[in-house]
This record gives sequence, structure tokens and C-alpha cells, in this order.
Amino acid sequence: MDLRRTGNNILQIVFSLVLGGAILYWMYRGFDLNQVRDAMQHDMDWTWMLLSLPFGVTAQMFRGLRWCQTLDPIGEHARKHTAVNAIFLSYATSLVIPRVGEFLRCGVLKRFDGVAFPKALGTVVTERAVDAVVVAAITLTTILLQLSVFTDFFTKTGTRIDTLLTQFTSTGYLVTVICLVAAVALVAFLLRKMAIYNKVKDTLHSLWVGVMSVRKVEHPWLYIAYTLLIWGSYFLHFYLTFFCFEQTAHLGVDCALVAFVVGSIAVIVPTPNGAGPWHFSVKTMLILYGVASDQALSFVLIVHTLQTLLVVALGLYAWAALSMTRRRTAPVGTAE
Repeated sequence: MDLRRTGNNILQIVFSLVLGGAILYWMYRGFDLNQVRDAMQHDMDWTWMLLSLPFGVTAQMFRGLRWCQTLDPIGEHARKHTAVNAIFLSYATSLVIPRVGEFLRCGVLKRFDGVAFPKALGTVVTERAVDAVVVAAITLTTILLQLSVFTDFFTKTGTRIDTLLTQFTSTGYLVTVICLVAAVALVAFLLRKMAIYNKVKDTLHSLWVGVMSVRKVEHPWLYIAYTLLIWGSYFLHFYLTFFCFEQTAHLGVDCALVAFVVGSIAVIVPTPNGAGPWHFSVKTMLILYGVASDQALSFVLIVHTLQTLLVVALGLYAWAALSMTRRRTAPVGTAE
């Protein structure tokens, strides 16, 4: 059983790396990577990049605080610093095995704060459902706001949907299909993982309690505020990078929203931090808004790489912090 599980984990790692690597290779074949080095050395305003990075930190911190809020009503009281570090570590771990961080962070709370694993996992399921609703709302709003922009674009250029699709290469279609298949495979994998817990009635009940925890939060407005702060931080983490480069600085919030939405959807595909699908989708949107292909390729590679390094740094910090954290030896009525 252990050998089979190990084999499955190895296959997951290999699949995610190969998928992300294949998409990146296809995108950057024939691209002179010296352009990226030159852009970082001479054309990039690092001040804006440094301003954007703290929002990548706050997004994860607010997520940890919101998680504590959903655990409290079901009698599981995690310490706030433990929850935040668990979030940091989970995102970094998911760079190696996509989505495994969701299970890891529940294990961290169980080990250090005695939080029941099934209940914690249930709150994670709820959290993802809430995030899906937020992304759907942002997507719908963006579509409505940008409808006139797309209409104007097609009118002025004389471009029609059918002719636009013909410009999408066969490889482009293949990448899109592969991403969709990978997303479906991810859902199937998660359902299979959940089935392990469904075999035990008590565990299933605990899982359900965790899922329904959002209905019992003591301060619902605070929960909403945390949710808005999480996604506001994510957006600013991305949007401020536009000002790092002359070719994107003038594009404005509208373009950033469109790119942010497609990027948020693309990371569903199980690759390390969305590598590959995220690059492909955001680059495509930037080109639609008039950014040259080479400049768009440089932008997505630089931004994604630096943001991924931030995730790694936070994961290392969390690992060090948790190694010095004492385990809770007795139940505590409130989170510290």
C-alpha cells in the first residue's frame, strides 16, 4: 500500500512538472531569453515590484486568519500564527505536488494545535467553495465591464470570432485541451482522496461539520472582510507589477482585471503554481490588449518567477517558525 501511494505521488510530481514544462517549452521555443535578462537589468522598475510583494504575503496571512474564524464555531481553536504558517507552508509544498498543500496544512494544525484533521479538511473544502464563488463574481463583473472594450476591439480591427480562432495554432488548441483534461484529472484525484475519508462514518460527519462551519462564524462581516482582503491582496499583488514595465504601465485596471481572472482560472490546472497555463493565459490577454508577443512573454516569465520565489521564501520561513513552535498540550478555549 505504501509503495503504491509512493508511486502515485511520484507520478503526480512527474505529471505536473512535465505538463508545466511542456507548455513553457512550447511558449518559449525560439524566444531569446536574453531579452528577459535585459528587461530586468535595464527596463524594469523594481520599486513597483517591491511594492507588490507585500500583498502576496498579506493574501496568505488573511487566509490564515479567516481559517481560524471558521474553525472556532466547531470547537477547534487553532493559534493564529500556527494557521498562518500552515498556509505559508502549504503553498510552498504545492509547488512540488500541486494541491497536496491542502492536506498538509490540516496536518500541521493537527500536529501543533490538536485540531481534528477531518474538521479542518472540511473547512478547507468550504474555503475553496467560497473562493470559487468570489472568482465567478469577479469574472462576471469583468466580462460586463469589458464587454464594450471587446466589442470596440472587434469593430475597429474588423476581426471576427471565426477568423480570430483560425489564428489560434493547432498547438495552441492542444495546450488548451491538455489544460482542461488536467483540470478534470485534478477534480477526480481530489474526489478519490475524499473517498478515503467517506469510508468512515464518524470522519464523514466531522468533515460535514467542517464544511458547514461557515454558517456559524461569530462575526460574518469579519469573514466577508477577510475574503475581500484576500482577493484584494491577490489583485494588487498582480496589478502593481504592470507598472514595472513601460509596455504594460498604461493598460489600466480593466486589462489587469481580465488578465487576473484568466490567470486565476488557469492555476486550477495542476502544475507548480500554475506554471505554464498561467503564462499562456495571461500572455494571450496582454497580446489582445496590444502588447507585443515578446514583451508579453518577458512580462509573464519575470512576474511569475518572482512571485513563485516569494512563495518559496514564505514556505522556508514557515518551516523554520514551526520548528520552533511548541505543540499545544491541552485544549484551549480560544485561539491565541
